[in-house]
Amino acid sequence: MSAFVQSLHETFERFGRIETRRMFGGHGVWHEGRMIALVAKDTLYLKSDADSAAHFDALNLPPFTYVRAGKEMPMSYRQAPADLFEDREEAARWGRLAYEAALRSGQPPKQKKPKPQPKTPSKAAKAKTR
Repeated sequence: MSAFVQSLHETFERFGRIETRRMFGGHGVWHEGRMIALVAKDTLYLKSDADSAAHFDALNLPPFTYVRAGKEMPMSYRQAPADLFEDREEAARWGRLAYEAALRSGQPPKQKKPKPQPKTPSKAAKAKTR
């Protein structure tokens, strides 16, 4: 995990607990089971939608795009403003905007996979060792 991705926990400390997970050559940023951001090439992109677009447009923040079949495809994530990394209150505000967009998206929260339980030896196996 890059130092940049690790630093996001501190950046968003006033917003709330986040989790980061590797995915698709980058990282996803999660809050309360919802993906609120992604990191690609040490650039943070926040979840956005039609309701939050004006905030990003006002700062000319571009969308995250990827190339598919030779065509650039935008996603519903926009580059985070630079101020976010210097001001924890600003980071919390943008984190809330991204979380609200994630809630409006209608995607159900991602459930954590239960940890596998260690197998206990059967009674027959225990009897053999005695």
